[in-house]
Amino acid sequence: MRVTKFEHSCVRLERDGAVLVIDPGPWADPAALDGVDAVLITHEHFDHLDVGKLADTLAKRPSVTLHAHAAVVAKLAELDGVTQTVASGDAFEAAGFGVRAYGGLHALVHPEMTPVPNLGFLVEDSVYHPGDSFDVPADATVETLFVPVSGPWLKLSESVDFIRAISPRRVFALHDGLHNEFGHMVVDGNLTKLARCEYARLEPGTTVTA
Repeated sequence: MRVTKFEHSCVRLERDGAVLVIDPGPWADPAALDGVDAVLITHEHFDHLDVGKLADTLAKRPSVTLHAHAAVVAKLAELDGVTQTVASGDAFEAAGFGVRAYGGLHALVHPEMTPVPNLGFLVEDSVYHPGDSFDVPADATVETLFVPVSGPWLKLSESVDFIRAISPRRVFALHDGLHNEFGHMVVDGNLTKLARCEYARLEPGTTVTA
């Protein structure tokens, strides 16, 4: 299975010609969706959900299916017929990949802001994309973890604790589009020291094997 990290929170998985993409938001290179068969959306925030981009993709590939929480599906009325509602605890298939959904809510930004629904997706019992949360898939063994590293809802110690709670073989930075080069330097240096496993921040378009 080939895993490619695109901008911010977008991850593309490929196997035997099938393509699954998670969170192809507005900052992600449209090439992330080339040849896509299924799309997973973790939650409704603007940096993760680009309805126009999805509509353009479906115009080219009508067979694409979209999988998301009911709150996200409600915002995809114009794409009716290709959306499939997913809830926490569900196990399903997307583009031939086995997927399990975890969590339920976006991490807290502030007590005066109600968290929106958020699902983390574990693909092929191997690669975990948590969306904007630190929800731990307690019943799973994660090989490759994508850890959020920037945002108004997190601090570095939470990223470290999340990694240690899951104890993957390796971890890659996710939700990294809000940092400049100095922020990357600080986060990468600290996570390299504290993760207790292999850590890296992949430049957009970088592919690894899972």
